[in-house]
Amino acid sequence: MRTHTVTLVDTTAWLFGGGDLKESSRDVFCFDTEIMQWTRPDTTGETPPPSRAHTATLVYRNIVVYGGRHDSTYHDSTYVLDTITRRWSRPLVTGPIPPARCAHTSVHYQGKVYVFASANPDSSMGTGMAALDDLWTLDVSDLAKLHWQKLEPSGPKPTARGYHTANLIGNVMVVIGGSDGNGFFDDIWCLNLDALRWIKLIIEKPHRRLGHSSTQVGSYLFIFGGHDGDRYMQTLLLFNLASLATLAIEERGTLGKAPRARGYHVTLLAEGRLFLFGGYDGARKFNEVHLLDAPPEYFPQVTHFALKIPE
Repeated sequence: MRTHTVTLVDTTAWLFGGGDLKESSRDVFCFDTEIMQWTRPDTTGETPPPSRAHTATLVYRNIVVYGGRHDSTYHDSTYVLDTITRRWSRPLVTGPIPPARCAHTSVHYQGKVYVFASANPDSSMGTGMAALDDLWTLDVSDLAKLHWQKLEPSGPKPTARGYHTANLIGNVMVVIGGSDGNGFFDDIWCLNLDALRWIKLIIEKPHRRLGHSSTQVGSYLFIFGGHDGDRYMQTLLLFNLASLATLAIEERGTLGKAPRARGYHVTLLAEGRLFLFGGYDGARKFNEVHLLDAPPEYFPQVTHFALKIPE
């Protein structure tokens, strides 16, 4: 499993796609986070093409799959999987269609999916595409008829990139790291989705990361793995969202056998446990699942936590 997506619906993690430079998948698997068991559901309808480095966003118990890549083909299509009926559909889409992309990010906020950026494709593929720094919304208030709109936020904005992460914290999208195909980034940006304004955070101890994962655990972001420009990492970094005045990312140790260094994996939080799915270390693809029990002290602020961005 590499550059796949895993989307949590209740206690079931839905895995779609993934692959490498030679092959991509269109398979769907389900992992029950309570009994730790994989199943392969029977799906119907119009299945997306094989894809990797796409996004899969939860919207009203549906999974909205957008973009991605298969071999030298980049997708600009949108598909929806109803996890109740297990049926795929390709909705009617209106508005200007964003350029095809992969290794972008997406978050769902107030009936819209916010899609940011795209990786610089491998020049050997001959696509002529460059990394992107654009921001789009997909109106998903009616899943039978979607609408694209390009946004132009105020303020300085992040440079073009892909293989970054984006987390929705309240009304703020937090973007970490990534790469434009040349450099590896250590920056953190916040986009207020109500005011549509970018703000760059000043970090005391930045860490370059590409292909990492970032998951909200209470008032922290747990950042695991990725590539720092020199090697794949197996460190766990914690970013304290409640004390942005400090703006430091701390490396934390863990008990038990830690996952091997990797990138292009997925992490998600289910019932106070951090699940890690798959990944790649430059030589091997991992098909395993790892589990990290988060201590209770990380959760007290989860129900009344607000992100305060410095001006």
